[in-house]
Amino acid sequence: MTPGGVRQLVEAGHQVLVETGAGEGSGFSDAQYQESEARSVSTAADAWSADMVVKVKEPQPSEYEFLRPYGTKEQLLAASEHAGLVDWRPVLVTGVGARTRQNR
Repeated sequence: MTPGGVRQLVEAGHQVLVETGAGEGSGFSDAQYQESEARSVSTAADAWSADMVVKVKEPQPSEYEFLRPYGTKEQLLAASEHAGLVDWRPVLVTGVGARTRQNR
């Protein structure tokens, strides 16, 4: 999620938590998220404590422990190699798939 997306959620009355360094891979600094009024958290556990989690990647093995039974995690999913994850723990996951296409 971009800092602009964070701003829209905050303006709609939501509290947004962003894990420190979460935007680095996309070129967004912690300062940009803070300027959008996100609350910076230092650990994955803190970020995953939210009622809704928005991620670009599928949950990583190190994050499985944070999946709560029947919690909702909204995700923009990259191609996932962990398709069986939902069978592993009862979690409601709503995902939007996207693929990069190349014209040849």
